[in-house]
Amino acid sequence: MTETAAPSAPDTTASTTSDTRAAALATLRALVGSPDADFHDGQFEAISAIVDESRRALVVQRTGWGKSAVYFVATRLLRDRGAGPTLLVSPLLALMRDQVAAAARAGVRAASIDSSNQHDWDAIRERLAADEIDVLLVSPERLNNPDFRDTQLPALAARTGLLVIDEAHCISDWGHDFRPDYRRLRDLVVELGDTPVLATTATANGRVVDDVTEQLGGTDAVLTIRGPLARASLRLGVLRTPDQRSRLGWLVEHLRELPGSGIVYALTVSAAADTTRLLREAGYDVLAYTGQTENAEREEAELALKQNRVKALVATSALGMGFDKPDLGFVVHLGAPSSPVAYYQQVGRAGRATASADVLLLPGTEDEAIWEYFATASMPTRASADAVLAALEPERPTSTPALEALVDVKRSRLELLLKVLDVDGAVDRVRGGWVSTGRPWTYDAERYERIAVARRAEQQHMLDYEALPAGQCRMEFLQRALDDESAAPCGRCDSCTGAWFASEVSSASTAAATAALDQVGVALEARKQWPTGAASRGIPVKGNIPPTERPEEGRAVARLTDLGWGGPLRELFAPGVADGPVPRTLVDAAVAVLKDWDWAERPVGVVAMPSAAHPQLVGSLAHAISELGRLPLLGALESTSPDPTQSPAGAGGPSVGRLAGVWSAFRVGEELRAALADTAGPVLLVDDLADSRWTFTVAARLLREAGADAVLPFALALRA
Repeated sequence: MTETAAPSAPDTTASTTSDTRAAALATLRALVGSPDADFHDGQFEAISAIVDESRRALVVQRTGWGKSAVYFVATRLLRDRGAGPTLLVSPLLALMRDQVAAAARAGVRAASIDSSNQHDWDAIRERLAADEIDVLLVSPERLNNPDFRDTQLPALAARTGLLVIDEAHCISDWGHDFRPDYRRLRDLVVELGDTPVLATTATANGRVVDDVTEQLGGTDAVLTIRGPLARASLRLGVLRTPDQRSRLGWLVEHLRELPGSGIVYALTVSAAADTTRLLREAGYDVLAYTGQTENAEREEAELALKQNRVKALVATSALGMGFDKPDLGFVVHLGAPSSPVAYYQQVGRAGRATASADVLLLPGTEDEAIWEYFATASMPTRASADAVLAALEPERPTSTPALEALVDVKRSRLELLLKVLDVDGAVDRVRGGWVSTGRPWTYDAERYERIAVARRAEQQHMLDYEALPAGQCRMEFLQRALDDESAAPCGRCDSCTGAWFASEVSSASTAAATAALDQVGVALEARKQWPTGAASRGIPVKGNIPPTERPEEGRAVARLTDLGWGGPLRELFAPGVADGPVPRTLVDAAVAVLKDWDWAERPVGVVAMPSAAHPQLVGSLAHAISELGRLPLLGALESTSPDPTQSPAGAGGPSVGRLAGVWSAFRVGEELRAALADTAGPVLLVDDLADSRWTFTVAARLLREAGADAVLPFALALRA
């Protein structure tokens, strides 16, 4: 008797995948607004892994590939199958705004909880409770906000259908935009158990991929989908110019030749402001976009660029990850980012939906000094960590301002240090501030040295990119720097085909840049409040500084970070430079500032500060101003330090510490007191370098008490 084979069981896996693909494709087409759209290689594979297999996936794909489509389509499908909302951790407000708008096109209801929309938080919580939100976007810092972490996150995590970690390279110590709060996502991933997780990034080399994979559960748990990073639309180039004047002159002359609208990146806030002013004076419609730009102004600037109402935004890295303008025509860098990873991230804004976009780097001689400053600013020191841990108690919370008053760590660095200690379990953020957990904590010098070494290597890679000889492709170099095995010559960059950009700069454009760079005069805003915690340092002041004790608004020749006069001033104040008389060029610059100063009343005399580091410089500057301005030199404040070579307050540190350093550092001598008594009107108070402005504040208070009608601070340089 012949056995009859049993009928084969239906392939439910294939059937499920087919159903998923059909639903996913319909959602994708709604998202992009095209009935003919189809998936790029790897997109559906990632969606299916999340939706059908509840996998953890890491997607490393070039900018413009469609990573956001993966999580929005996956969210729509999961929600249709009864899953809870997606929690999307996103690093930037600009990115959140774009993502909320994109989600709506796919029928995905998205909302963000961030610092710019506090008035909407209650309504968003109500919509979450009613299951009327499909995607909630939060910053990584929000995850450790006590109210959000303790009252909202537990219930949200219990319902979450998908966790998305955007710009996932930030998880890694090796990532170019290291943010400590990203590291706490490891714990959230563990807490979510079998909930699918999607991590996405366009800028990760091999070691970052390995690090992120490990923190998501290891190679066995994580599906990694990595594609080629070449951007065929980008035409890369590097133009070296002799100096800042010719570099800015080139921009003035040739910006209009670049296609469409775009982004001009600068390395510092002051450079972005200076460049914006120069371009506007040259007739360009441009706007500045920095970390100091108000939220409403940022939104308006983003919209103006997207609608091509401006030629460019002149931006710092505050405009970066995720900003989406598909037809962005160009990206120009005035000064190089510190790594190929960061550079690739920023140039990736251009040419996302166009056949061609121009990318040009104009490196500056100051780049390496700026890289070093930002690199050291982000690294906690052992002494700072020990001071913070010694100051915190396990039961009684200490606020950040109060903690700043107890330790000599500047606010921005203190906040970063607290995040690092929090992620490492040494401190907890609670209502009212910070407490010590009492858990053992050791400063991981080896880890920080590894990070420092990696950053130095990345900086050298950037210098190598700038110096590539003809014939060595720039896009291929960037791909190899990101460990892209598909790296190959692009056939479009200036190394492959020769310079595609004009290199000439007319004398008129150089003159315009020179005139802008030669502009002098920076406002020194007067301190109006004493810092929190002054009493803890034995200083008997608090609250507002009475108008009868404070200085007027002052002036400095320039900031040390300025494009123009910042260069000569940086050289003057560089470590190891000997003290000496003020250079004549700076005397002329000081006179120009004084001439343009719109003071309510002209000063009637000059008073010098007692400088520990630059007595000849300050003394000669005060004397020159006295002579040229025909103002009597009334004298100088006296130092109370037993060692006149010791400066009372160095750079950096919190406000209360800076105030404590100068509170008793000066006095008004009898001769100066007598001169002030015989003088009616404001006095000009001259110093070399303004930083925290507490020196001017304390000195002005002394002079006002001694009889000065008003005090006008003046310094050669402002540190920031």
